[in-house]
Amino acid sequence: MPADAMPAEKTSNHFVPAQPPLGEPAWVRVALIAGALLFLALFLLLPLVAVFAEALRRGFAAYWTALIEPDAVAAIKLTLIVAVISVPANLLFGVAASWCVAKFDFRGKNLLITLIDLPFSVSPVISGLIYVLLFGLNGLFGSYLRDAGIQIIFAVPGLVLATIFVTFPFVARELIPLMQEQGSDEEEAALVLGASGWQTFWRVTVPNIKWGLLYGVLLCNARAMGEFGAVSVVSGHIRGETNTMPLHVEILYNEYNFVAAFAVASLLAMLALVTLVVKTALEWRFGEELAAARH
Repeated sequence: MPADAMPAEKTSNHFVPAQPPLGEPAWVRVALIAGALLFLALFLLLPLVAVFAEALRRGFAAYWTALIEPDAVAAIKLTLIVAVISVPANLLFGVAASWCVAKFDFRGKNLLITLIDLPFSVSPVISGLIYVLLFGLNGLFGSYLRDAGIQIIFAVPGLVLATIFVTFPFVARELIPLMQEQGSDEEEAALVLGASGWQTFWRVTVPNIKWGLLYGVLLCNARAMGEFGAVSVVSGHIRGETNTMPLHVEILYNEYNFVAAFAVASLLAMLALVTLVVKTALEWRFGEELAAARH
């Protein structure tokens, strides 16, 4: 065999010349990696460093004082309350909607999918305005709510409703393709073997979607804590009462209290980093199961 001949690979019927490995030149790979790292440094790492540098510009004492100030504490508590309510609600709604879309065929299915994606196509400010037009004092249901002594707009219920709306698609959109790919063969087998509907759901469906569900919850929680547009419209910006952390940051920045504004902003950044670390740790610890769940 000539020296420059390609080695042969044997198949079941005949020999096929082995294909040479494909790849880009080394300088192309280096340039692409350097470009990606430069982009991340300029648009992610540098702003993050700037937030913490500005927050600590006057020292840790001023930083801590800005975080324990009563209005800041109220904003932190309100942000956590809104997230604690809206994330479980979207967890239930998302699982139910995903179950309906992926496991059943029914009239109006495409309409349901469109409604699930609606918060992605509607500006958060517009969604907040819709709630004002519905539940505000002069809104469609405003007089009935006033007579019943119920306040939604410029109160916690309005913040929760607005947050639920803008974060609704995250869980559902993570689960729908996963459930559709898995099909319904396992659920049907469980029902044939005598399992009830709830037993099938908890012992077959949930284990198969647990990682997609966790990803959806993480994304939903991050958006719930950082939402600005919708809650800004329905909050009324009542300091110490209806201001979440993003709204409190805006007020402090407009008052030229930059250290306090960046201090609260750094807390939001740390919450986002914790979410990222948890996601990365789960991928590292349960990498094989995550890959199996995706495929």
